Amino acid sequence: MTGSEMPPMATPRVAAGALFFDDEGRVLLVKPDYKNHWDIPGGYVEPGESPRAACIREVREELSLAIEVGPMLVVDWAPALNEGDKILFIFDAGTLSSDDQQRITFPDGELTEWRFVGRDDLSAYGPARLIRRVQAAISGKDLHRPIYAEHGVGQ
Repeated sequence: MTGSEMPPMATPRVAAGALFFDDEGRVLLVKPDYKNHWDIPGGYVEPGESPRAACIREVREELSLAIEVGPMLVVDWAPALNEGDKILFIFDAGTLSSDDQQRITFPDGELTEWRFVGRDDLSAYGPARLIRRVQAAISGKDLHRPIYAEHGVGQ
């Protein structure tokens, strides 16, 4: 089979984020200055970079925290209008200690705020697709197994 005979293949954008919790089980959300909603720390995977490595790099760049992430909680196939196919990973970043919370700074200037939000209050902070993905990740953590999702809905 030659290159011209190859069937079309997806070339999705890939992103990875970290799910941090506090001692009360609330989720860390951040406010990017370029979005109209809150998000979790993370970003796009660079060429040749694994999703886990991207997650660690993005947390360091966005929050000034050097972390190791735990297991993958969710992988979500979530195409977006005008952006095409996307595959989004969320990794368990564990409980953020009060010492680490005090070390948070925004060196790259992309973020303006951070806060912990309870599971029941998440919908007030972001679009439904993001909230479904975060809820699926929380379920993965609770169930001690990764979740496969499409548009944030666990399968």
